[in-house]
Amino acid sequence: MNNEMVTDLHKSFEDIAKNENGVTYWLARDIQPLLDYTRWENFETAIERAKNACKTAGQPIDNHFREVTKMVDIGSETSRKINDLMLTRYACYLIAQNGDPRKEAIAFAQSYFAIQTRKQEILQERLQLAERIQARTKLTETERQLSGILYEHGVDDRGFGAVRSMDDNALFGGNNTAEMKRRLGVKDSRALADFLPTVTLKAKEFASAITAFNVRKLNLFGVKEISGEHVKNNKDVRAVLAKSNIQPENLPAEEDIQKLERRIRSHDTKLLKSEGGLDQLDKKTSR
Repeated sequence: MNNEMVTDLHKSFEDIAKNENGVTYWLARDIQPLLDYTRWENFETAIERAKNACKTAGQPIDNHFREVTKMVDIGSETSRKINDLMLTRYACYLIAQNGDPRKEAIAFAQSYFAIQTRKQEILQERLQLAERIQARTKLTETERQLSGILYEHGVDDRGFGAVRSMDDNALFGGNNTAEMKRRLGVKDSRALADFLPTVTLKAKEFASAITAFNVRKLNLFGVKEISGEHVKNNKDVRAVLAKSNIQPENLPAEEDIQKLERRIRSHDTKLLKSEGGLDQLDKKTSR
């Protein structure tokens, strides 16, 4: 997500925020288009999932989701009432968490509503951390899909392990997985991908996606044919990185992604302890 998009989304979410008696809240129909929902009915489904998550977390739903009505113009100097909801920051956060993280607006909202500060530079730092977590998750999903495809094309679990061992050798300029772990100080028991930077995670995922596509398209079969295809794709991706003077084997290790995920989850749970709820507002605005 580029800086210009972050700036635009940040301003949009800030502009629609409302404050009453020291409580910041948002209206669901204002949030809806910013989260790339075109139909209110579909957005209501996401809201219901968020309410369930709120209940599971042991929080009173009414303190974070409050039904309201408001008047809207429908033309010819006529207006009518429509249903809406007042949402706390926590409610918005839960809605975003139940959205599709592949949507840039959803990925932005997940970080925006998890941070109380309005400083954009802090938000951008959080987005960079979230992007790395997302890249790791996407790599896992793509490799799982690739494993299923390879199984259909004559490669068992042992064969899949052999294919995967070759891709690191190709991507990291002749360094296999074990050698890369030694270079980066990663324990043998841990996955190398948990310590790779975002650009390398995306490179690995892209190469795996190409392999999955071509195995089906070309009807490749067996470890020999498929491993050759996978090695080629990783070398091709490495060549693309090289054009930008990026050598994956020379990039330093980054923070253990498991620790990063725990730290972010811990930070997010603190949101409840410091954010005001809708119980602090006059209920005359509720239905």
